[in-house]
Amino acid sequence: MRNTAITLAAFLLAAGAAHAQTMPSDVVFEDGAVAQSLTGVPGDPANGRAVFKNRKKGNCLACHVNSDLADEQFHGEIGPPLDGVAERYTEAELRGIIVNAKMVFEDTIMPAFYRVDGLNRVLKKFQGKTILTAQEVEDVVAYLMTLK
Repeated sequence: MRNTAITLAAFLLAAGAAHAQTMPSDVVFEDGAVAQSLTGVPGDPANGRAVFKNRKKGNCLACHVNSDLADEQFHGEIGPPLDGVAERYTEAELRGIIVNAKMVFEDTIMPAFYRVDGLNRVLKKFQGKTILTAQEVEDVVAYLMTLK
């Protein structure tokens, strides 16, 4: 019985480690791309779409045109159109751009959605917090990968 409990505890610990969230300071970039999932859990494209268009979360529509969301108002034109973005970038490249676009596009005004250090003019209530959670980043990446 004791061996079973130890084995079960070891399994649960290993399972938890497999799905541990990568902290913003631990994200590994390679040429601007982030190959490793931030959560170890596949992204949910439906939730990613919701985060993408949510004006209080991703707010991606403020800067990007996306014909998949043509029913939404006020698409911005500052950023590039996202139609066909999955054909232009890999999943790892999209993850890197969302986590911290400045790693790819040095002069971009796109915010770093999963970063807490080295930011400018952050409101006090948002200091030490990311714009999106690790899973929301994965969800948005999954959604963008549907835009072919």
